[in-house]
Amino acid sequence: MLVKKTYKNQITLPKALAGRFPGIDYFEAEENETGYLILKPVKMTAATGSNAEIVKAKIKKLGIDEKDIEKAIEWARKK
Repeated sequence: MLVKKTYKNQITLPKALAGRFPGIDYFEAEENETGYLILKPVKMTAATGSNAEIVKAKIKKLGIDEKDIEKAIEWARKK
């Protein structure tokens, strides 16, 4: 199947080909050793927890409290 690259370096998969990958919106792209472009379907999954929750958990694990954060901010602002 013929695929054209646009001036924005985008390609559109032909409907017949895209239909073979229901529910897939992302593809891993790589070039093989013979110069061919390989697209591998990627199923994206949601991360466990939001970024804020992950940061809060890390701060708690490290034993950092509000006073430590205030001191760090003061130190950074003096520079």
